Amino acid sequence: MAYKIEFKKSVGRDLRRITKAQVRTILAKIESELGNTPENHPALTGKFAGLRKLRVGDYRVIFSILGDTVLILNTSCNTQFKSNEF
Repeated sequence: MAYKIEFKKSVGRDLRRITKAQVRTILAKIESELGNTPENHPALTGKFAGLRKLRVGDYRVIFSILGDTVLILNTSCNTQFKSNEF
C-alpha cells in the first residue's frame, strides 16, 4: 500500500537548520521508507505513544500514521530528541 506523505509546517523550520546535503538525505529516506512501509518503524512509548520514529544518521524523523497518510511531525538531531525538546 502506498502512503501519502504530508509535513507539519514546523518541519520546514527544522530542515532549514541543517545542511542541504543532510536535508536531501532525510527527504530521500522519508520518501523511500515511509511511502511504502511506515508501520515497520518503531513505535514510541510514554508521552509519545502513538507516534513512530525513523532514524536517518544523527537525525530522527517523528511521524504518525493516519489512515493512508504519513504525517511528518518533527525532524531533529538525536541529542534534541533524547532531551525531549521536540
